[in-house]
Amino acid sequence: MSDSRIPPIPAIPDAPPLNHRDAIVAEIPRLRRYARALTGNGDLADDLVQDTLERALGKWRLWQQSRELRPWLFSIMHNLHVDGRRREHRVDFRDTDDLPLPAQRANQQDSLELRDLDRALALLPPDQREVLLLVGLEELSYAEVARALNIPQGTVMSRLSRARIRFKAVLAGEAAPLLKVVSP
Repeated sequence: MSDSRIPPIPAIPDAPPLNHRDAIVAEIPRLRRYARALTGNGDLADDLVQDTLERALGKWRLWQQSRELRPWLFSIMHNLHVDGRRREHRVDFRDTDDLPLPAQRANQQDSLELRDLDRALALLPPDQREVLLLVGLEELSYAEVARALNIPQGTVMSRLSRARIRFKAVLAGEAAPLLKVVSP
């Protein structure tokens, strides 16, 4: 009969000690779950886990033992995944004669929409219209509008809120026009 003893595994240079290898092996289910979420494919996920473990073992000396192992492994996996995605999306340049013409938006209604916006703005009370235009069109902050109109910032917010509600209602055709009261 032959001796059935298994020869010892030779030492791998720069490999982690056995207790750290156990820690890496314990992270494999989490790595597989994350890889599956990243790739959406079991085979690609297994390849990504294998590449991650290979990279981790090869770069073991760079791991700072004061830090947790799991985030380090996940960052390796994430970077490998991103690099792989970049390789997949190489740019294929084509002759400009082969390119389709870009689609263009129809612009027949632009002038009608502008007319409707102008009419809706005209139906707003002047104090609300001023605030709406300064905030919406000129992109001023509430504080800047308050300083420009010399009114409290709370008043700016109140007028803007009422202006937006009325403006939407007018555009939807729901609001009655604002009538001016004339005294005798």
